Amino acid sequence: MLQFFAPYKKFGIFLLILSAIIISLIYQALKPKRVLPIYQPHQVNNMLVDTTVQEVRKYHKIKNFKLLSHTGDSITQAKYRNKIYVADFFFTTCQTICPKMTQNMAHLQTALKDKEQVLLLSHTVMPEIDTLEQLQRYAKKKGVNSKKWLLATGSKKHLYDLARKSYLVAKDNPLSPNAMIHTENFTLVDKKGRIRGYYDGTNKEAMQELLTDIDLLLED
Repeated sequence: MLQFFAPYKKFGIFLLILSAIIISLIYQALKPKRVLPIYQPHQVNNMLVDTTVQEVRKYHKIKNFKLLSHTGDSITQAKYRNKIYVADFFFTTCQTICPKMTQNMAHLQTALKDKEQVLLLSHTVMPEIDTLEQLQRYAKKKGVNSKKWLLATGSKKHLYDLARKSYLVAKDNPLSPNAMIHTENFTLVDKKGRIRGYYDGTNKEAMQELLTDIDLLLED
């Protein structure tokens, strides 16, 4: 009996492999593609959102801005149009979460060096301390590549509004007008200026998740 089936052994193996490939292709075709959420203000912790936008449920985008980068150049929303970018808020003299956040931004800078469609943007929350000269010293010390990553400053109110009304990542500081308490959040912004994710900027594993999500956006 075994001798009868012997000539068909290779054919049987071929059919087995072909069946496995077909099943795999069908599974991939039926498997739903993971889609990143589009965050609206009403979905974010109210402590991080200005009261004027807390009830917004659709169409939220990063508002137009005009800032000064550490290179001395003026930067606006136009620079990030049709780009994916990661934004955070920090200050150069911070000794708590900022060093780790900066370290992880540097990690992203390296990991994304060949992806021209992806940029990094760090905003100071203390423009009175982080002058242009201070940001330049900090950028040099931390190895910031200005083609990929910019450190930005501006008026205190403008930065406050961006953090609390656009990126939705800072707590209000009731002790001082237009002052805020920044968080460790890194914000992923898509090519249309929409928020697609929040990540713990002090956590290395979260950076890998962020990189995976960036790749997902690049496929769109």
